[in-house]
Amino acid sequence: MALSRLERAQAWLLTALMGVLFALFRLLSPRRPDTRKLPPVSSPLLTLSATQLAQKIRRRELSSVEVVQAYIDRIQEVNPLLNAVVKDRFAAALQEAAQVDKLIEEETGGEEVLEDRLPLLGVPLSVKEAVALQGMPQTTGLLSRRGVLSTVDAPPVALLKRAGAIPLGVTNTSELCMWLESHNHLCGITNNPYDLERIPGGSSGGEGSILGGAGAVIGIGTDIGGSIRLPCFFNGVFGHKTTPGVVSNENQYPPTSGRQDDYLSTGPMCRYAEDLVPMLKIMAGPNAHMLSLSTRVDLKKVRFFTVPHDGGSPLTSPINKQLIQIQRKVVERLEADLGVQVQEVAFPGLRYSFQIWDTYMGLPDKEGKPPQQFAELMGEPGRPVWPLWELVKWMMGKSEHTMAAIGLALVEMAHVSKPSPFVLQQKEKLQKEVEELLGTDGVLLYPTHPNLLPKHHHPLFRPFDFAYTGIMNILGLPATQCPLGLSEEGFPMGLQVVAGKLQDRLPLAVALYLEKTFGGWRDPGAN
Repeated sequence: MALSRLERAQAWLLTALMGVLFALFRLLSPRRPDTRKLPPVSSPLLTLSATQLAQKIRRRELSSVEVVQAYIDRIQEVNPLLNAVVKDRFAAALQEAAQVDKLIEEETGGEEVLEDRLPLLGVPLSVKEAVALQGMPQTTGLLSRRGVLSTVDAPPVALLKRAGAIPLGVTNTSELCMWLESHNHLCGITNNPYDLERIPGGSSGGEGSILGGAGAVIGIGTDIGGSIRLPCFFNGVFGHKTTPGVVSNENQYPPTSGRQDDYLSTGPMCRYAEDLVPMLKIMAGPNAHMLSLSTRVDLKKVRFFTVPHDGGSPLTSPINKQLIQIQRKVVERLEADLGVQVQEVAFPGLRYSFQIWDTYMGLPDKEGKPPQQFAELMGEPGRPVWPLWELVKWMMGKSEHTMAAIGLALVEMAHVSKPSPFVLQQKEKLQKEVEELLGTDGVLLYPTHPNLLPKHHHPLFRPFDFAYTGIMNILGLPATQCPLGLSEEGFPMGLQVVAGKLQDRLPLAVALYLEKTFGGWRDPGAN
């Protein structure tokens, strides 16, 4: 059974609508070329992982003030080009770093005591603006939320601070965190460190950009359709979408509704793979035991599978040839280095990834209450916006909202009230097939995105390419985005490594191997 004529027509109309919106955007919002380049990293402190920095701080080989100041200097150097950090707390961070140095000076229990109690003591941290950091803005780019400050720390932030990490500020997002470009009318547009003309991804794009630009070493992101993995892919860094329900999603804006909390994951983003597990152990808090992160993984005993594409969905772009080649190279290296056999498999249901994501994001909760409409969120604290009127206002330069947000609200108007039985069936079939294949010892290599670095606003024309990541949210599977060097154009390449539920340690172990084999993060200033 295939999609019905109505569903095929709906898919065609959605693509056509986005094409029209993109054409309007290019006509009415011309953008001047930006040929500036990011300066190369000059401080050796910026090339150390958070794990290494914490160790050197504990051993008094470095002071926390030195490290924090080095990152402040780097942010001040690159942020005018990137627009990634939208609000800093540099003065408070330096005071906290001085207190860390004093604590270490007075500590009598030795390095081991500090490592056990405060594993990230003195290490700088960046935070996605959608995640509450006390005293910092939490607007997600809505002009109507200008001046809204967080009164508490979100649980993962509080846990990282309790482990000794020092927040430097909050980073930009897409409007209401529902687009793969970090652009809004309150904080502006964030650029990619490898090419300022191109996107950093979204919605955790500010995090991805400042990490890729070496203005941060570790950060916090959230992911409901790829919002950790896509920015990490576009900015050449590591990011992990956790198994849902392990890391708390509390104190985020916008709040989830319907069944969306089942698909949202809060997780670590970092430049160095060795920081993923320590961060996740801390962020998971009392649930960390669910993931057995301290259990050693022998990659030679892991079963590997590769899926090169989604099977030919008419809604997504064909996979870039260089991304196909690099995934093949990963397979070759795994087989040569580990002596494993990587089996290529196909799942017909992946062809319907967007339809599955879109359908399940709109399902009601257990009490039958549907999710809050995007137009309502756009209009808060007042009445819902009227998307067609907002489009007219945008064409006259009078709308407070981005074209991406208006487009999403327009797409929402086209939704059918009853979910397609075919789509529901495809999801259940895909869930069963993937879970049975992976079990507790299998990992799957899958593209993070079909394209290399898109130019600003170009995703408006190919809005469904995020389905490569979004489907893993609906399936509830952990996935780690891993950088794999640079393309011929100097753009980051990568793929996501997926495992069965609660088997997060498997893709995290593969990330360490891939970093060692392919070199991990590359300095964009040296490109």
